[in-house]
Amino acid sequence: MSRSKSKRPAPSTPEPQAAPGIEPAATAPVEPAAPAVAEGMVAPVGSGSTVGAVLRVWFAAYRVEVLLFLVAFVVLASFSSQRFLRQSAAPHFIYQAQGWLEGRLDVDPQVLPNLEDWACVRQVNGQKVRCEGRPLPDDRWFVSFPSFPAVAMLPFVALHGYQFNDTSFGVIVGALAVALFYSLLRFLAREGETARTRDENVVLALTLAFGTLFFYCAIRGEVWFSAEVMGVALTCLYVRNALRARRPVLAGVFFSMATLTRTPLFFAGLFFVLEALCPGPEPRLQQLKELGRHWKQAARKVGLFALGAAPLGLLAAGYNVYRFGRLSEFGHAYLFNNRVNVDIDRWGLFHWEYLGRNLEAAFLKWPSLSLSPLKLGYDPRGLTLLLTLPLLVFLLVPKLRPRLHWPLWLTVAVCALPGLFYQNTGYMQFGFRFSLDYTPYLLLLFAIGGWSLRQRVVMGTLVLGVLVNFWGAVAFRGYTELVRNW
Repeated sequence: MSRSKSKRPAPSTPEPQAAPGIEPAATAPVEPAAPAVAEGMVAPVGSGSTVGAVLRVWFAAYRVEVLLFLVAFVVLASFSSQRFLRQSAAPHFIYQAQGWLEGRLDVDPQVLPNLEDWACVRQVNGQKVRCEGRPLPDDRWFVSFPSFPAVAMLPFVALHGYQFNDTSFGVIVGALAVALFYSLLRFLAREGETARTRDENVVLALTLAFGTLFFYCAIRGEVWFSAEVMGVALTCLYVRNALRARRPVLAGVFFSMATLTRTPLFFAGLFFVLEALCPGPEPRLQQLKELGRHWKQAARKVGLFALGAAPLGLLAAGYNVYRFGRLSEFGHAYLFNNRVNVDIDRWGLFHWEYLGRNLEAAFLKWPSLSLSPLKLGYDPRGLTLLLTLPLLVFLLVPKLRPRLHWPLWLTVAVCALPGLFYQNTGYMQFGFRFSLDYTPYLLLLFAIGGWSLRQRVVMGTLVLGVLVNFWGAVAFRGYTELVRNW
């Protein structure tokens, strides 16, 4: 199919913004006011001196986050290489956003860049069914993924249209996610939930960036990987506001954004519920026993959380009904001419039949070594998490089990289960990429688990994770490159 596009200038890089609800560090030095603002004098609004003073104060408060953002951006952009300068071959969210701007809820089939992972709906006897065979003029085409990434791209697509570069946008979001994860770790330390120092938190943030599957996902663009990376950024904002259920409305807002980016993150709502029920330092069993006297406060927080999540949730549900006739259907049951349709028709999107191959992809796939010629390879269906996230071994034998130990583990469990029973392992991929949905929670478990980063075995494990994921960032060639020779 041909697509009619107009040439647009390359997208500009947005400036990093401070996340909502993030307070400055308690020990951050605050610069004095500029000399022009003397006692009894008021500087003109918008004057250079006032703006400069505000920027200095802001940088003093968030200097580590800013530096982490810049370091992550430079490294991720460098590894993205030529991809960084061009739109990816799977820019589904751009086409969805442009469709909205053109006043339509579907996607114009005349401009589709390819037919990979698009949902096609056909009306047959008044029923919505998946398109089979050749496309027909009356078929309706939709993005088969949750829509919030398209919402985030909307202002930039409004400026650049179909030419917007989703690859560079993904790199920026990835760098922002690294800064947000550090900010979350710093917040947990200030709240007494961890005993990590600033330097340790920096190391853990860099571990997320370059020692997990986040590394190769953040440099590619493409609909599959960009959603994973944005999900990590929104998870950091959600957990920060959900801690002890202190900001229920904001937690609900970020929860809905995360869920409408990656549907498995819907189950992370359990973390807020657990924090609302047991926010104190007392043993959880004791707090649950006393809940009968304090249930109104917990119910109020859960209600406010639902209130924050409702606007986007209701919009998404209505959009799903309009497109596919069901509240929770994002489009994968309507994938056009996809290899997974046979399994979906037989077993559905989720079934115990898929468990074995997903467990194999997550834990049992190991690299292959060829001696003639010498070559190290991987299976594009998966690679064991023991290599792509080797810190897992320390989570099984923590030295400490503080207050957040069980809430984090339960959140990991409920987020992981959908991916293990899902019809697709994530192919093609480097490692089990669905684990990125709960990787921030796993790293938080390590942060509270008491293992010192100075121990040689821990340092060696961190280095191993970086080396393996460096390999993934360099070696992985996905579907759009291998099959389309893009």
